[in-house]
Order: sequence, then C-alpha cells, then structure tokens
Amino acid sequence: MRIRFSSASPLLAATLLTLAAACGRSPEPATQGTPAAAPAPAAPSPSAGPRLYVSNETQGQIVVIDTATRQVVQRIAVGKRPRGLKLSKDGTQLYVALSGSPIAPPGVDESTLPPPDRSADGIGVIDLATGAVARRYDSGQDPESFDLSTDGRTLYVSNEETAEMTVLDLASGEIKARVKVGEEPEGVTVSPDGKTVWVTCEEEHEIVGVDTTTLKVVGRVTTAKRPRTIVFTPDGATMFVTGEFGFAVSVVDAATKKVVTTIDMPAGEGGKLPARPMGAVLSADAKTLYVSNGRGRSIAAIDVATRAVTRTYAEVGERPWGLALSADGRTAYTANGPGADVSAIDLESGAVTKIPTDGSPWGLVISAVR
Repeated sequence: MRIRFSSASPLLAATLLTLAAACGRSPEPATQGTPAAAPAPAAPSPSAGPRLYVSNETQGQIVVIDTATRQVVQRIAVGKRPRGLKLSKDGTQLYVALSGSPIAPPGVDESTLPPPDRSADGIGVIDLATGAVARRYDSGQDPESFDLSTDGRTLYVSNEETAEMTVLDLASGEIKARVKVGEEPEGVTVSPDGKTVWVTCEEEHEIVGVDTTTLKVVGRVTTAKRPRTIVFTPDGATMFVTGEFGFAVSVVDAATKKVVTTIDMPAGEGGKLPARPMGAVLSADAKTLYVSNGRGRSIAAIDVATRAVTRTYAEVGERPWGLALSADGRTAYTANGPGADVSAIDLESGAVTKIPTDGSPWGLVISAVR
C-alpha cells in the first residue's frame, strides 16, 4: 500500500516537500542489460560482523549496518522509494524494489501530490562485494515487494497500483507475464516446492495463489483484514498470514486453501495499543514465528506447534515493519519507519538497542558478505 506514515509523523511534512522538489531523484533508467548510473559508493569499511541492509524509502538509499558494532558503515544511492529487499540465491547480490510513485499519507488528496515518475520504477541490483548498483530491471508499475523462484531465475513482483503480479526473467530481463491478482497486492512468497507463488491483496482481504508453470490463479483465501506478509513452514503445509487491520495472524492449510486458525495478537498498554501485524519471519529451527506489530510498537513470538503467542516484546520502536533474525537466532532487527531507526532486540533479555538511520527505513535483510 502507498500509505507509509501516520498523519502525526514528524517526518511527513519534510518528506512531502522533498518529494515535491524531486530531491533524491534516481538516475535515469538504464537500458535493458546496461548498468544503472549511480554515484560511486563509499568503500565498505572493514568489519567482523555480517551486514544488515536496510531500504531507506525517503532517502533513496540502502543503509548498511555492521551487526557487530551496530554502526552505519555505508549508504548506497539506489533510486526512488526503495522498499522490498531480497538476496540472490548465492548471496552475492541484493535486489531492491524502486518506485516513482509519490508517498500518499492517510487522508491526503492525491490530486495535490506530485505526478508519478514511471521511469523510476524497477528492480535495482546491488553487487554486495563492491557496493555498486550493477543493473536495473523493468518490473511493472510501482513495485513494492517480491520473491525469487526456487531456482533463483525468476522474480515475482507485486505492483500495487495495477493490481498485478509481474513475472520477471532475470537472465533475459524480460517480463514474461503480468497476472491480475487483486487490489493493492503487497507481500509475495513462493511455496517451498516452488510450484505456487502467493500474493497478499490488502484491499481484498485475501491471499491469491498463482501456479508458477501456467501462471494462472489457482486459489484465493480470505484472511484477517489487510494481509501483509506470508510465511510458509518448511514442509509447505502451512502458511502464516499477518493481518494488519484484523489484529491477527491467519493460519492457512496450503492443501485445502482454508484458514484453520486465527491467532489474535495481544494489544499493549492494557489494551490501548492494538497490535497491527505487518512483517513475519520464521526461526531457523522453524519452531517460532516472529511478527512485527506496526503501530503496536512491538514484536510477538508465536509457537508454531501450539499456534499461541508466547511472548511480546513491547516498545521496540515506532511502527516496526521490516523484520529479520540474526543467524544465531538471538537477535531480531526491525525497521522503524517513522522513528528513522533500526532496533536490535535481544530475544532472551528483551533489551532494545536503537541504530539511527535517518529517513524512513522500510525493509531489511542480513548478509554474510562484507
């Protein structure tokens, strides 16, 4: 969805002014297969820790954080409104969704916004060894999130303004298909067997399954309102779907395509702060699902076997959204857009460390490449 901030966000006015002035415009789009022009990136600093890559939506950057020192060590200019992130299968490249659509805050009259820059839409590719933007693909209008096929050769991209999923062949750079899914598609997840790809459709309150061979819709499941993210169990039998406006996580049987359980997320501050489930990630042992609760300012741990919330980490940041786990499973990281920072949460003690990023961090991934 295009709405990213609450109306009370202190960043909103500055953000709209900078967008209107076209500050931070992306370079002109590369021709197909041609490296995108970009400012020379700063040389990566020596580090003993894995890197945390954070998309900074309002500043057109990927912010690189050393997880050992918890310091920003690099900023890579990538283009307008970077949001969804995904590592290549070999871990050497970072894909990032870029959009030329202006940010539309709650209640805004869209006719007052600057016109979209469709030339800025695409999927950028960052070479992690050099920190340089190596390429940009066409990806359909206003890409937000995406996932890779199991063989790493295809990207499935959500295009929220056109209610489509774009199928992008990475070798040729060609768009193979555009599949109509539903209004405001966002989260995209490929099943573990690679046979289907599922898309959350916020406005329709449903998830839509597409066969990756025929590229035909093969299933629709109504979930908790405004679904955001889908996470599969490793065996592909179960999907967990976060529902922001349903204050819940829907548990879907992948075979029958039916919701079998709805997990209500506990509100904070004595019930005054409803959880708004957004991002989700499964622990390495697949026993625990962690969910970021957006305006609830928390993350929750769900036992996958019992499907019960076992712990809530309160006040982790302002509207935590993007969520990632360290390789050892001891630390969760959240991207807190209105807070202009990333939180590192010790999952044993609950201690929170804030890492300032400026701008509006949206998504994040961890890579061992330094």
